[in-house]
Parts: sequence; structure tokens; C-alpha cells
Amino acid sequence: MNSATDLFKRANTKYELRDYQGAVADFTMAIGLKPDFAVAYYNRGVAKSKLDDYQGAIADFSKSSSLKPDFAESYENSGIAKSHLGDYQGAIADFTQAIGLKPDHVSAYFNRGTVQSDLADYQAAVADYTKAIDLKPDYVDAYHNRGVAKSHLGDYQGVIADYTMVISLNPNHAQAYNNRGNAKSDLGDYQAAVADYTKAIDLKPDYVDAYHNRGVAKSDLGDYQGAIADYTKAIGLNPELAHAYCERGGARNELGDYQGAIADFTKAIELEPDYAEAYNNRGGAKYRLNDYQGAVADVTESIGLNPNYAEAYNNRGNAKSKLDDYQGAIADYTMAIGLNPGFSEAYNNRAVGRFQLGEKRKALADFMRAIELGYRVPQDVLDMCK
Repeated sequence: MNSATDLFKRANTKYELRDYQGAVADFTMAIGLKPDFAVAYYNRGVAKSKLDDYQGAIADFSKSSSLKPDFAESYENSGIAKSHLGDYQGAIADFTQAIGLKPDHVSAYFNRGTVQSDLADYQAAVADYTKAIDLKPDYVDAYHNRGVAKSHLGDYQGVIADYTMVISLNPNHAQAYNNRGNAKSDLGDYQAAVADYTKAIDLKPDYVDAYHNRGVAKSDLGDYQGAIADYTKAIGLNPELAHAYCERGGARNELGDYQGAIADFTKAIELEPDYAEAYNNRGGAKYRLNDYQGAVADVTESIGLNPNYAEAYNNRGNAKSKLDDYQGAIADYTMAIGLNPGFSEAYNNRAVGRFQLGEKRKALADFMRAIELGYRVPQDVLDMCK
């Protein structure tokens, strides 16, 4: 008859061979022979986690901890299992217990940081990842995840520093190049962003996000043909990528290909029927084709999906003005200004509408406010309002 120790060893061998069901069975028999076998409970919990039986794993880790209260790994793995079940507060409590027992427990800091990020407590996440890095200076994943947390905090210089560290430790880390490119883009350094996205693509030729992001950066540089090529590549790799269709439509708009833009915005809407920006942008393309009724209809749909969309109100006002509905246009410009008090173009447009209705004093006031906000209004237009 096998002893508890023999069964334990056999279970570990099965675990190494990824026979997790067999491992659980042998650990169970070992525990039956030796009910106070703390490590067997722990190992069975690890095997159950591999089988996605997180409730069973938590029960085993709890039993292991009760038999061996200083077993930091039991608390840590219990925290991991709880995080899989969405019990983030319980997970944090377990990771904290593990750290209390073992202050240099690198992975417990890392895992607690990950859960803090899941709870959107990015400051706490950065602190935990930093502690993990202090304990293990070559911890690539900790630098990477700290970069993600810093991006949520708007610390883009810090993001770049962390991803640069990832790249120095692992020069083939395509995601680090992509994410560093995002941070550079957020700082307006689009040329450097394009270089990072290109490196990510060199390392991973099917990297959809990198093609998409490079397209966005190229658009910001005014390279609309290059942007269209990148969006087209992203779409080829993932035909369900609604944002790539919408952004390709925007690039086509800039090049005057309004029919092509409409086709792209329409595809984006088919993929995401609640895509407010795509409706607004399709309305803009229709406006440029003098389809003002169609523009009003699309932008109205956009506003229905996002009632706080200041640009959409401004765009609908423009279309209504073309239809000589100046009262309706003024109402839309007023909504745009209410949502964005610094919207200089909306002040200018409302001034034009008021001038058309003979409200010269109000028009002049709006023109002056537009000028204060940086909008250039020709002097002869101002003179007409006096």
C-alpha cells in the first residue's frame, strides 16, 4: 500500500506532466492517509486552480493555512484564486497577509498590484509594482504593468521610462514598443511613436493594434495615405475592428474621398451600432457632399447615443444652417457651448446664425467671444455687425 508520502510524490509527478485531475486524486488520497498534511492541501489547491476550480482551490489553501499559519504561499495563491472569481478585496487581504509573513515576497507585491489595477487604484498599483522591482530589479512584467498603471494616471514620461526598461531587459518585447509608442503619441511626439509602432510590427508582423496605432499617429502627422495603408492592414488582420474603419474613414475624409469615407463609417456602424463618433463623422462626410438632410439625420443619431457630444451639436448646427433653419442651428450651437464653454468655433457659428436672423448685437457679442477664445474672425465681418 502506498504511503501518504509516496502518493504525494506521485501526485507531484502527475502535476509536472499536466495531469491535473490525476494529481488532485493522488493528493486527495495522501490527505486521506494524513489529514494534517498542509503541503498536500496546498498542492491540491494549485492543481485545482489549473483546472479552474477556484472555489475548491480556495478551500484547500484555507485548510493549508490553518494547519501551517506561516505558509505565505498559501495566502498568495488563495489571493490569486479569489482574483479569478472577482473577489478583489479578499484577494488583496490574502496578498497582504502573505507579505506580512514574508516581506520580500516579490510575486505577492506584483499580484497585489495587479488587483489594485483591476480596482482602478493605480497609485496603489504603482506602489506595489515599485516594491516588486526594488526586490527584483530585472522584473520585466512588473515594469510593464507599472507602465500600464502610470498611463492611467497620465504619467506618460514615467510610462516611457518603464517601457524603455522593459525593452532593455527584453529587446524583443513587441508590446512594450507598442505601449511606449502610445505614450509618445499622448505627448505629441508622433514621429517617435511611429518608430516604436514600426519596431513592434517588425517583431510581430500580425500585430493588429500596432498597425492601428501607427495609422492614428500618421494621421496626426498629416500622412493620410500612410494612415489608410495601416488601417487597411489592421482591418485585413481583424475585419471586425470598427475603430479602424472609422479612423480610415476620417483619413479618407481629409483626402476628399467622401464616398469612401461614408462607406467606412457605415461599416463601423454595422459592426458597432452604438458608435456615436461614426454617425457624427458620416454626417460630416454627407455635409461635404451637400447632403444636409442626411447629415442632420446622422448627427441626430450620434447625439441620441451621446447627449454630451459638443462637436456633434456644432456639426448639426452647420447642417441646419445650410437648410436655412437658423433657429434650429442656434439652438444646437448653444448646446455645444453649454457642453464646452471654450468651443470658439461654435461661438463663431452661432454669431453667423444670429447675423442671418438680423440679431447683429448678439452676433457681435458671439464673434468677440470667439476671438477671445482664439478664433480668427475677419474685420469686415465684425464691421457688418456694427
